[in-house]
Amino acid sequence: MTAKPLWIPSRERTRASNLAAFAAWLAEEGGPSPDLPRPPDPYHALWRWSIEDQEAFWSAAWDWFGIVGERGGRVLVDGDHMPSARYFPDARLNFAENLLRRRTDDPAIIAWAEDGRRRVVSWRELHDITSRLAQAMRDAGVGPGDRVAALLPNVPEAVAVLLAAASIGAVLSTASPDFGARGVIDRFGQVGPRLLFVTDGYGYRGRRFETLSRVPEILDGLPTVERTVVVPNPGQAPAIPDGVPFDTFIRPFEAREIDFVRLPFDHPLYILFSSGTTGVPKCIVHRAGGVLLQHIKEHQLHCDIKAGDRVFYFTTLGWMMWNWLVSALASEATILLWDGSPVHPGNDALFDFADGTGMTLMGVSPGYLGALRKEGVSPCDTHRLSSLRTLLCTGSPLAAAGFEYVYEHVKRDVHLVSISGGTDLCACFVGAIPGWPVRAGEIQGPALGMAVDVFSPGGSSMEEGKGELVCTRPFPSLPLGFLNDDDGSRYLGTYFERFPGIWHHGDYAEKTGTGGYVIHGRSDATLNVHGVRIGTAEIYRPVEGMPEVAEALAVGQRRGEGTRMVLFVRLAPGLRLDDALRDRIRTVLRTQASSRHVPARIVQVDDIPRTRSGKIVELAVTAVVHGEPVKNVEALANPEALEQFRGRV
Repeated sequence: MTAKPLWIPSRERTRASNLAAFAAWLAEEGGPSPDLPRPPDPYHALWRWSIEDQEAFWSAAWDWFGIVGERGGRVLVDGDHMPSARYFPDARLNFAENLLRRRTDDPAIIAWAEDGRRRVVSWRELHDITSRLAQAMRDAGVGPGDRVAALLPNVPEAVAVLLAAASIGAVLSTASPDFGARGVIDRFGQVGPRLLFVTDGYGYRGRRFETLSRVPEILDGLPTVERTVVVPNPGQAPAIPDGVPFDTFIRPFEAREIDFVRLPFDHPLYILFSSGTTGVPKCIVHRAGGVLLQHIKEHQLHCDIKAGDRVFYFTTLGWMMWNWLVSALASEATILLWDGSPVHPGNDALFDFADGTGMTLMGVSPGYLGALRKEGVSPCDTHRLSSLRTLLCTGSPLAAAGFEYVYEHVKRDVHLVSISGGTDLCACFVGAIPGWPVRAGEIQGPALGMAVDVFSPGGSSMEEGKGELVCTRPFPSLPLGFLNDDDGSRYLGTYFERFPGIWHHGDYAEKTGTGGYVIHGRSDATLNVHGVRIGTAEIYRPVEGMPEVAEALAVGQRRGEGTRMVLFVRLAPGLRLDDALRDRIRTVLRTQASSRHVPARIVQVDDIPRTRSGKIVELAVTAVVHGEPVKNVEALANPEALEQFRGRV
């Protein structure tokens, strides 16, 4: 694949990038020389060095990022083995201390809500509220290693909870307040939090949803909770056992210098949850130092975030991109929080947010861009977007049509990047490379320090063709493991069973002729029709490029000795699926993909089920089609949509 570039950065922009400054600093410090081989691009040489000499790369990264803490002597121990490799085993640091470097009256957080509420929290104010909250947590008996849980909307108090918990060495888990009681218990019940933060309600698409009525049931399922704090609900005693309003919780404590507890690099920071629907969510434990290093690397070297930038990702506390967004504070950037629907009060709400805040980096999902494209929204005609330099997209593969839409209707001079990684590593394997051109449908390339490859089913590296996305060497944000997996068997089975000693990520991927990558969907949802493996994204790209089709979902249905492909489509408003449209869909797939991509059945549905982070769930639909139970339905944002698929084929 050698698609023509849609955008090429200017020479000035490339030279002014953090990546260029890092490479120049390395040359001065005796690292890789600027005279390294040029073709196809010097980034390849830097990437190869970063994975072949990990000790040198991560040591240089620590120094260049100015990590606050004691690095210690050793950089990497047992570096030839996964998952036993350990980075900076002698280091002591505190995650929150690295995020609260500034103490000025400049904005650290700018928060908007869909109902028009706006708040600005300065660096000084953020430090002070974190200080008071950390003292309150200590007073409540919370210490290093204890668990804190937050069921909150995307508001500044949630950021303060994260920072306060990290400052004292507590371990944080979060969820979005739209989760039902069972979904919250499935997650937090495994974590065993001592302290629970909840909201009294949240807004979405112009409606107000209260949450306190669910709290008694949640607390019944969380016997470890000793204290419950309600956000915001100031000055009113919440009607839950032992509950206290947020303001009352911190009122006894005056702001003072935060006593940051410096802990080992591998001290647990977060417990995140898998979003699948194949069982109770896995509780993935992440180490503080690994998350910190990975996020700063991605922010500064890949996304070119600088001090004073204004960084936004549309997310809730139920997705790792919220954790990723908050980490931008470590680069002294202002983080922008949006609370509510991205299309309320209008489908240009996020672009109003961008213009109103001077946003420099915007992060959204492919589904959001696809919906704007289908509705004919053209922000470049209605908004300035003068400060916007970078547009990120993740959650699922971004089709070529999505790339073209951005450059035609959003902004011509913007670094558009599809990125891919996951909750499993709380980081990215492939993503943005400053200085490289952007090509439709392609992720630019592998991240520094990440030994990304594509393997055949037999475990051989593939330079051409589609295979399994893997990482062949360790990386700092390798999870510490899963909770309640004492012998590590579930952890090893999830990532290292397919290819021993190699991280198997579960994405169906392909290298391009330009050094980039294409993700074709989850490999566990890859269709095997008549012995041929087909990534679901290969189906969605051409079909969703049709004006009649809003979105699609493909599954394999077992029939007798074989499997046939069934394609479900949600059409544009007012349209009905008839034989003529079915024929057009088949023709598009046959001409833009291949005859093997043509489904045996095409069925219209009114909605496509997806997780709360926006990912469509082929496996859940596959289960319904085969009359099998769907586990962990609470992971779905719209579980009622599953009923449409029952008995349809």
